[in-house]
This record gives sequence, C-alpha cells and structure tokens, in this order.
Amino acid sequence: MQNDPVSAYAEPFGRLRDAVAQVILGQRTLVEDLLVAALARGHVLVEGAPGLGKTRLVRAFADATALTFGRVQFTPDLMPADVTGSTVFVEEARERRFEFQAGPVFHNVLLADEINRATPKTQSALLEAMQERAVTVAGVRHELPDPFVVLATQNPIEMEGTYPLPEAQLDRFLFKVLVPRPDADTLRRVLVATTGEEAEPPRDVVSRETFLDMQATLRAVPVAGSALDWVVKLVEATHEHPMVRLGASPRGGQAMVLAAKGYALAAGRPHVEFEDLRRAALPALRHRLLLSFEAEVEGIDPDQVVTEAVESVDPGPRRGRG
Repeated sequence: MQNDPVSAYAEPFGRLRDAVAQVILGQRTLVEDLLVAALARGHVLVEGAPGLGKTRLVRAFADATALTFGRVQFTPDLMPADVTGSTVFVEEARERRFEFQAGPVFHNVLLADEINRATPKTQSALLEAMQERAVTVAGVRHELPDPFVVLATQNPIEMEGTYPLPEAQLDRFLFKVLVPRPDADTLRRVLVATTGEEAEPPRDVVSRETFLDMQATLRAVPVAGSALDWVVKLVEATHEHPMVRLGASPRGGQAMVLAAKGYALAAGRPHVEFEDLRRAALPALRHRLLLSFEAEVEGIDPDQVVTEAVESVDPGPRRGRG
C-alpha cells in the first residue's frame, strides 16, 4: 500500500470501478455504490427488472476483486442447509465420524440470486451470516472467510412465487441499489458488446489483501460532529414523516456514515462532506422504512419520503465539509 491512505484507496478504487464498468456498461453510479458498500464491510440488495445485468454485475465484481465466489439460486424448495452447509456422517475403513460440509455461504462473495423466491425460513439462514459473519450448525459455530459480502438480487415486478423479505433481513443490507433501464445509446453499446466475440472480463484487478487494506482505510476516515448531528436529525425525520409507520433504524445511520467515508476517499478527499452523506441517504435508507397504508394508496414510495426528509434537515450549501 502507498504511504498516503487517500491515494492508497482512491487509486485501486478507480481501477476496480473501471474494470467492472467494462462489463456493466453505462452504470457508473451503480458500480460505485456497490463498491463503496462492499468496502464498508456491508451487504447489498440489488433490485431491478429481468435482463438488466444484476447477476452479471455481481460476477464482474467478484472477478475483479480476486475474491472467492459462491452462488445460490433461491427457490421455494431451497432449504437452510443448502446455504449454510450441514453435518454428514462419514464412514471410512476404520473410522466413523460426523463431518461438517460447508455450503456456498463459505465464500468471500455470495450471490443470493432472486432472494425473494425462497421461504422466510431459508431467508433467515442468512441472518447470522450477514450480521456476525459466522454460521452455527448443530451447535457448532463456523467463522466465514474475510472479507464476506452478500450481494442479493430481486425482481420488483414479479410477485407470483415470491416472499417479501423480513424487516430484520432488509435491515442487514447496508445498501439497496436500483438497476435502471439503460438509455438508447447505452442499449446500443450493450448490444454491440454482447452479440459479438466474447471478451474476457477483467480479473484480479485488486488483490484480496489490498481489498482488506481498503476496508481498514475507510473505517479510519474521521467524521465531524456536525455531520453526525445531521445524520441523527435525518434518521429522526424519517420517524416523524406523516406517511411512515416505522422509520430508519440506527443501522441506517451507520450505513450513511460508512458509505460517506467511502465516497469521500473515492473522490480523493480525507474528510466527509455533506454531499457524501446526501448521496448515501437513498441507498442506505430506502429499504428501512415501513410506509403507512395512506402512502401506498397515494402512490408515495420510500425514495420520495427519504428525499423529503433530506430536504427538511438540509444544512444549507450543497458543498461544505461535514
């Protein structure tokens, strides 16, 4: 790593972003959000309509970071042991014993594909893993590899055969990011890139050791008291909004602060600005709100509520140190 911690973060971050962006065209903001969340030791829920490249995005991230990759296709008949692993009886020539066989969760990057297709029982198998980075099977605790990040995908429009994620699980995702539909120019580039000769995706752009160093650097970024006060007011504002039954949890505030540190470092700054916090507000809070029945009737969505809350506690100028 370089002597300057900001450069030691910003330079590999730029290489990572550019590598993933070679695979996921026209989605620079989405790629940056995913990288910032992962470097903040967080998990990400990726929501988008079919065919927008959600799975491709996750695989490109794993390839570029030289991290081990596991995938689980969530279905209604998936069992918790299919995710965490199970204890099996092994009989050899002179020995009989029970042995733990690790499931796909024992990877640095776990793709939980179409997570809302599994039953709540199976979804809950990820709760301990996401929070404590360990799983307990048959009373024995097994530590997960470091780093460990869950990148889950879900389709917002397909309701048949899906189960809503419990609030406790939603709250464990540092970010919920939305995959937008590409514009005409981007769509044309996608068609050219995906219908010709297949290009080898960038691999091992950043080593596991560098990735861990970047995570440590992010945590060390200082945040001014005025910025923390603004986050506290914003979280409280989500509870006071008339269209909200339950506002953001303390994890929402933590997610905003951590993500703001990542945005600051990626921009080459050793300090957090209010603009970093504003940028983090939507992906960090949109999935943590329970809206009222009136909000659903009037067509008000969580993004609108978060945006209104941000404006209600805006500190003033669009730029300024936190």
